[in-house]
Amino acid sequence: MRRKRLGVVTDGAFNAGLTVRLDPGVSTEDLRIGDFVVVEGEQNRYFSMISDIQLKVTDATFLADPPRDAPPFIAQAIAGTNTYATVQVKPMLMLEKTDEWAIPDQPTGVQTVRTIPMHFAELCQADPLDFATVFGKEGGLNFAVGVPLTMDIPICIQLDRWVERSNGIFGQTGTGKSMLARLILSGIIKTGAAVNLVFDMHNEYAFDKQTEDGGWVKGLRQLFGSKVLVYSLDEKMAARRNVDVTLKLGLNQIEAEDVMLLAEELDLRPTTAATAGLLSDVYKEDWLRELLRMSPEEVLAFCQASGAHPEATSALQRKLMAIKRRGYIVERAPFSLIDEMVAALDAGKHIILQFGRYSHALDYMLVANVVTRRIRRLYQEKVERYEETKDPGDAPRPLMITIEEAHKFLNPTAAKQTIFGQIARELRKYRVTLMVIDQRPSGIDPEVMSQLGTRVSGKLTEERDIEAVLTGVADRSTLRGALASLDTRQQVLLMGHAVPMPIVVRTRPFDEEFYRAMGLREGRSAVEDIAELFGEATEGTG
Repeated sequence: MRRKRLGVVTDGAFNAGLTVRLDPGVSTEDLRIGDFVVVEGEQNRYFSMISDIQLKVTDATFLADPPRDAPPFIAQAIAGTNTYATVQVKPMLMLEKTDEWAIPDQPTGVQTVRTIPMHFAELCQADPLDFATVFGKEGGLNFAVGVPLTMDIPICIQLDRWVERSNGIFGQTGTGKSMLARLILSGIIKTGAAVNLVFDMHNEYAFDKQTEDGGWVKGLRQLFGSKVLVYSLDEKMAARRNVDVTLKLGLNQIEAEDVMLLAEELDLRPTTAATAGLLSDVYKEDWLRELLRMSPEEVLAFCQASGAHPEATSALQRKLMAIKRRGYIVERAPFSLIDEMVAALDAGKHIILQFGRYSHALDYMLVANVVTRRIRRLYQEKVERYEETKDPGDAPRPLMITIEEAHKFLNPTAAKQTIFGQIARELRKYRVTLMVIDQRPSGIDPEVMSQLGTRVSGKLTEERDIEAVLTGVADRSTLRGALASLDTRQQVLLMGHAVPMPIVVRTRPFDEEFYRAMGLREGRSAVEDIAELFGEATEGTG
């Protein structure tokens, strides 16, 4: 079937893109910035994105004295002769023609654009086969996240490529970042592309949640049952909800770098790093516990013996008492609970750590850093063992760690100190990647942003945030226009490693149809989930 023709190429350059004059019957109101279109060259088809739309006239007098209150037939009469429209089109991929109107079912021939078509090449509307050729058909590790703005065709991301590198979901408040994260997490759980550890700062992901329009959406525990384990710092929440483990952290598990991450939250002095280092040298893993129990005389004695500054040490002691007062902190705790997390991840379980009433940034940053550092060390040991044995049974499952408010962990100062900055730069060296969620991408270290493989961005209005999202991305001017054209809800720009080319989509609704696609059995209750969990535990001990 012949595609709908939109216009012909009249001008262009390889770096700047193509100028296409629209046919008289084509309205600019039927086109959108970011639309996926096809340019038919003599030898190749060019899968492209619309980057700009312009109105033109052939006679300048129409601009000086435009017809006022003219009947519609006047506008129709001069359309295409005295007035016309052009679109700027940026070719992203090309495919060699094998038959005039046929495209292979498999996108093996799709390649990076290395040339441009000649004058008068036709611009056509993309059809379902074009979308399938470039973005793949839904199924396997191809997961549909939405549809184009003007068509109802699934647009897929490749989940195996998504988890190969760290990724980012960005957008200003209210653009649906958490809902999009739910969609992608659901796809990863459904397909088994990786296991997930989600640091759920605002209790968004495990159980049902009310949306901005007043409706309720199911949580990942409700969708996937015993595949998802829920941990909590909050004992009261654990008593109310179907929580599997209440997590406690010990003062002995907190290292100096964890404290430095909290410098802004606790108003720590520049001397903190040196003081904490001296304490660690003397007391090893018990440095914080010993500091917090010291009397003024013991503080002075320590400073005289180690060379630490007495006032700086006393000030650090006072400020770190805020950590000791958190309800989930105990004097000493074994690492066994965190090690059990890794064992669950190895078994293919997905973990959501809820913070409950401990939703202060201090809690989130401290706990996420301590837990992630331990898990990352265990994963490193597993990968090193696998490289020695070459036994597939020793290979750890790919792990994706999801963090919100990512700029707090990955700002230019923290990114050099925290485990999250290290993971983002490793490019999955130890099979651990990040999915970062943030409304302020400009606060994230540019080096970290450049390492993010796939970026999904909703509406952004701050120029600094737009610049940050496009860090290290080709065709920035083209994508800037696509970002600027987004609505505030349910529209995102996909770009990067997990998609063959950038595209604007309307995100998939998190509704009953989606629940069924994820395999939710109608009528399944929380009691059934508990029974399934108990049954698995019984089998494991038998």
